[in-house]
Amino acid sequence: MTGFLFELSFLLAAPVWLLMIFAPAWGPTARIAGSPLTVLPVLFVHLALAVPVFPELWTAVSSPDLGSFRELTALPDGAGAVWAQVIAWDLLIGQWMYREGRRLEISALLMGPLLVLTVLLSPFGLLVFLGLRAVKARRAGPRPSAGGPVLSQARR
Repeated sequence: MTGFLFELSFLLAAPVWLLMIFAPAWGPTARIAGSPLTVLPVLFVHLALAVPVFPELWTAVSSPDLGSFRELTALPDGAGAVWAQVIAWDLLIGQWMYREGRRLEISALLMGPLLVLTVLLSPFGLLVFLGLRAVKARRAGPRPSAGGPVLSQARR
C-alpha cells in the first residue's frame, strides 16, 4: 500500500503540472493553478502515510537532527510521507511561479522548461525563476504605489 500511495502522490499533482507546462494559456489552467485546493489530494496521501509513523515524524520535526530524520525516512511510510509533502510544496511553488510568470508576461516557451526543472529539482527551478523575476521587474521599472497615482496625490 505504501508504494501505491508514494506513486499516487505524484500522479495526483501531475495533471496540474501538465496544464501549466503544456496548456498555460487555456482558460481553465489559470483557474486551476490559481487554487490552493489542488494540493488537497496530495495532502490526504501525506496524512495516510504520516499517521502510522506519527511518533517518529513528531520526533523528527520537534527536535530536528539528522539521526531522527534518517530514522523516519528509513521507514517506508516515513519516506512516503516526506515525499508526499515535497510533492505538495513543489506543486504550490510551481503554481505560484506559473501565476507570477503570467503576471509578468514571461513567455510560455521559457516558463515551460522552467516548470519542468521545478518539478524535477524545485530549489533550482525556484532560484532560476527568482532571478528571472528580478530581472523582469528591474526592466519594467518602478511600479506605482498600491494606492495608485490618485491616492498618492491626495496624500500630499
